[in-house]
Amino acid sequence: MIWDFMDQTNYQLLIADDDADFRQALCDIFAPFFRLIEVGSGEEAVELVTHQEIHLALFDMHMKQLTGLDALRQLRALHIVAPCIIITADYTDSLRDDAEQAEAFSVLRKPVTRRDLVCAVANAVESVYDDSEFTHRLLCG
Repeated sequence: MIWDFMDQTNYQLLIADDDADFRQALCDIFAPFFRLIEVGSGEEAVELVTHQEIHLALFDMHMKQLTGLDALRQLRALHIVAPCIIITADYTDSLRDDAEQAEAFSVLRKPVTRRDLVCAVANAVESVYDDSEFTHRLLCG
């Protein structure tokens, strides 16, 4: 599903999670700030980026077939450089290392607080797009 609100920026955020309720919660948080695309699998996420530009992605680690980390690796193989954040309930140092090697922007532990999530997304936008005005709106929103 693609969400598009009138007074948003041009940043497009991809949310990939097989849990529809968690995906909806993420959409509720970020709808005022991004054009949103939500998908229920890693496969859908990879397919989508082959024909649509994204600026940032949030991936659940444990989706049914293709994990968030596997989807991230496939994006990198396609030369998609948008920052990607992995969210997982099974955080380990090994996962963090694998995610770092795959060039994930960060790995967040579930349950993730709204503040930690928004801060991670704001840091990604600021770091990659150097957009302090948008980052400020996101953090103050």
